[in-house]
Amino acid sequence: MPGDGIGPEVTAEAVRMLAAVGKRFGHSFEYTEALVGGAAIDATGSALPDESLNIAKQSDSILFGAVGGPKWDDPRAATRPEAGLLALRRGMGLFANLRPVKVVPELLGASPIKSTVIDGVDLIVVRELTGGLYFAEPKKRWNDSQGRKAVDTLKYTEKEIRRVLQVGFDLARGRRGRLASVDKANVLASSRLWREVAQEMAEENPDVSVSHILVDACAMMLIQRPAEFDVIVTENMFGDILTDEASVLAGSMGMLPSASLGTKKIRKRGGGLYGMYEPIHGSAPDIAGQGIANPLAAISSAAMMLRLSFGLNEEADAVEAAVDATLAAGYRTADVAGVGVADSDTQVVKTTQMADAVIERIENPERARVPRPL
Repeated sequence: MPGDGIGPEVTAEAVRMLAAVGKRFGHSFEYTEALVGGAAIDATGSALPDESLNIAKQSDSILFGAVGGPKWDDPRAATRPEAGLLALRRGMGLFANLRPVKVVPELLGASPIKSTVIDGVDLIVVRELTGGLYFAEPKKRWNDSQGRKAVDTLKYTEKEIRRVLQVGFDLARGRRGRLASVDKANVLASSRLWREVAQEMAEENPDVSVSHILVDACAMMLIQRPAEFDVIVTENMFGDILTDEASVLAGSMGMLPSASLGTKKIRKRGGGLYGMYEPIHGSAPDIAGQGIANPLAAISSAAMMLRLSFGLNEEADAVEAAVDATLAAGYRTADVAGVGVADSDTQVVKTTQMADAVIERIENPERARVPRPL
């Protein structure tokens, strides 16, 4: 589902990368393309046509681009491109969004945050994806004698909270064993329920160290002491905001992948959970069609697909090693141009050229070894 803006450009490079993985490891991947977002509105009047949802249901996972743009940015419109993304998450039961944020040593200078603060940052945010303000009812807008009014409802059930927290506990157990549960329990009833459930689950998972942080305090800590975080779990809207904030640590949204997972097991032998994989950046209409978008987030999202849905850990490792080696070699797209190496060693490249450099290192694994200082 390429979507809008730069979505088709970066998704195409991820597909090319997967072909290189298939060639090296003896796999084949079958694709069916489907409309979503603004492109779907233009073609069918719906941001997620029934045909697209049916294709998603018949597939093992979704490789997603981006949706939206000024053409469809009328607040009075009957439907908006983002409605297709929300409907896809709900329709496929994708309740947990995973957004890893790892600062690459070569790109320490790309972030506006001091390198001494972000050095060593390696965290993952788990965002609940199908509940809260974005989905609960009532949700409406109306006029009365006092003027225009609107309402959104923030609702969570114990089941929804427990299942997304369990994802966080499982991830923390395989990482550094620390989980930060983020809420607004001093104000919101839904957050007080969230904290109660998180405290109960902390007792059930004694091998994981759990802290409870108010969302405003977490926002400050992400800038002041981000390296202290391991796994962060939070509700839908808080996660939406905090993950965009955390993306600044890595220097560019063009670097960061994401996965949205459900409970459905895919049918392939050795596979994992059904998921939707997408770069966290938007459709970037200001650079669409110029061939300068950074494809690394889309490529890394496809690597997450290989690992989490298809159980192909060696293949995912190969992709991630190729990305690291490409950056270490000085390849940069415009969003991170001139960062991390001497100007004479930097090669500013376009979308396809960056993907070519990664693919070359997948096909020639000896070139994917990155020497690190002792």
